[in-house]
Amino acid sequence: MPSATPVPTALPTTSYRALLRNREFAGLYSSFTLTVTANTLSGFALGTLVSHQTRSPFLTAVSMYGATFATVLGALTLMSVADGNRPRRTLLALQCVSLVGVAAQAIPGLPLTVRFGLLLVLGFFQSLGTGTRMGLLAEVVPNSAYALARSLLNITSGGMAILGYAIGAVLLRYLSPQEVFTTATVLTGVALLIVAATVREHSIRLTRRPGLRQTWTTNIALFSHSGQRALLLNLWVPNGLIVGCEALFISYAPHNAGTLLAAGSAGMLVGDLTVGRLLSAERRRRCAFALRLLLAVPYLLFAAHPPLLLAAFAVFVASAGFAATLPLQEQLLALTPDPVRGQVQGVESAGRMTWQGIGAAIAGGAAQYLTPGVTITAVAAVSVAVTVFTRPLVLRARAVRIGAEAAADNA
Repeated sequence: MPSATPVPTALPTTSYRALLRNREFAGLYSSFTLTVTANTLSGFALGTLVSHQTRSPFLTAVSMYGATFATVLGALTLMSVADGNRPRRTLLALQCVSLVGVAAQAIPGLPLTVRFGLLLVLGFFQSLGTGTRMGLLAEVVPNSAYALARSLLNITSGGMAILGYAIGAVLLRYLSPQEVFTTATVLTGVALLIVAATVREHSIRLTRRPGLRQTWTTNIALFSHSGQRALLLNLWVPNGLIVGCEALFISYAPHNAGTLLAAGSAGMLVGDLTVGRLLSAERRRRCAFALRLLLAVPYLLFAAHPPLLLAAFAVFVASAGFAATLPLQEQLLALTPDPVRGQVQGVESAGRMTWQGIGAAIAGGAAQYLTPGVTITAVAAVSVAVTVFTRPLVLRARAVRIGAEAAADNA
């Protein structure tokens, strides 16, 4: 039965090892690791399949990140299930849906229209699963360990993406894309079993029945808050545009795309490890703007079509800037009431993923008329502009948070 008032396990916040000693966190972490690997393999396989069949940069980019378009539907309709009173059961059900969807991609001869339809269905349910998972994360670790836990998940995401792209590139030399989809299906199934065996049921302080009305009520309150709105804008748009740059790697360097994608994942891993593990919350906040600039500036080199090693190094350095999400996520959590943490984190994740799809579509569409290198440079320049012009909004959001904390201390 769900607990009436969940109390997060008291964990030291000095190391990742301390977090992993918590059985529930270890289960969420392990299942997340396998899920990221499976998604990377299936995305790479589908992008390769579509590239071979269509030779279209736009369709290739959309096939790799198209599922992100449907995440916004989850955020707008049923994301309140993330704060339901049986999140473990909800997460298991959503992972079952993902398992079926990934398995369907392994069917030989499936028309591309059906494959894109499956992407949208999977994106919808994956967004709900992410919100539920993040809601559970806030329950099984204390607030003081939240940034460290998100950092570990981000590092793992980068590390597993490196392995996923590397393994995917090797597998596709010997296996068909359908066989790679089968491998991803097995990994998704194992992730499902781990959640079932390790995570217990929790109550996330449900105040109303989950559904469309509750989702919209919370979303309206979220977007009416100027501080949260500014943070979401900066979490979504610059990152999404840079993912659009990454979506052109197959078109930019067809035979070396795996190298560039792996370099990006490695840079993200190093950035999250450094920012999440070695910096204090205050130093993370101070570095946030510089990290958001770092995310885009190195991509300006692509206008000159640099050699592979220089291009890979630029991608590696730039991807360290993805760590800017950590201080922004910390600020967003501080502004979020406890009863709707799962939904707000789900909306943040869904919006970020949706903007990845939008960025991929923008970059892929532009590459139909420009060269991939010029397109990458132009999209990166727009990301820099967004970061610079929205900085005052982020600073204002921090002032709002400090004011709210001061008022709570004086109450």
